[in-house]
Amino acid sequence: MAAFFSALTSVDGLLVGLAAGVAWLWLATRASAPRWFLTVLLAVYLAASVHGCATFISAPLIRGFHTFAVADAPPAPRAIVLLGAGARTVHGRSQRIGVLTLGGAARVLEAARVFHLVGGPIVSSGGAPEGRDMIPEAETMRRALLELGVPDSAILLESESKVTRDEAVLTAQILGQRGITSCILVTSDVHMRRALATFRRAGLNVVPAIAENPIAFERLSRTWLPTQQALEFSQEVVHEYVGLIWYRLRGWL
Repeated sequence: MAAFFSALTSVDGLLVGLAAGVAWLWLATRASAPRWFLTVLLAVYLAASVHGCATFISAPLIRGFHTFAVADAPPAPRAIVLLGAGARTVHGRSQRIGVLTLGGAARVLEAARVFHLVGGPIVSSGGAPEGRDMIPEAETMRRALLELGVPDSAILLESESKVTRDEAVLTAQILGQRGITSCILVTSDVHMRRALATFRRAGLNVVPAIAENPIAFERLSRTWLPTQQALEFSQEVVHEYVGLIWYRLRGWL
């Protein structure tokens, strides 16, 4: 459900909308409704592709969160839980590599920072993307954590999940087997509200550690210009609003 609505703000959604509007225009050449439809579609996608507009509509999702500090850490024993953000697998003729998205890389950087502040272990959580011979996101993030100085012995993998609720349930099982009931949850600021509620529903004592928004570091002049990165951010924001409603209806929060 959330994936369907967030797809409406993607490039694919734009192309489908344009195709529908143009077909409608040709079928009803004298009607004004198709022209209004295309005009509104253009306005919506222009707004969604501007970082300033996307940041404005995301404000309710990120309100109340702050940068994690040592004083925020729950009592030991505890773990750090790193949630995936849609890593991809690139195939060559004989080899393959996992590639992090911008959001995923930001989460890995935050998880490594938190680890160097308070120690581990770290649960790297995320299953394989859809497709043939794909690398689980947990493994792609593990490799990035190693590059940032996190020892392999401190990393636990949860590589079966597909959605946030899966990550919460499976991670709670992994930590429960080790007698751990508290964790520091690392994800993006817009995803944190839903993720926190889901992990708490799974029985964990959770403290948030929000990752930096990677597009926030772009040139100030680009804040009010349409960009692909801002459109992707708007897609994530829409996904979270719909996800909160869907998870509430399913009783997962």
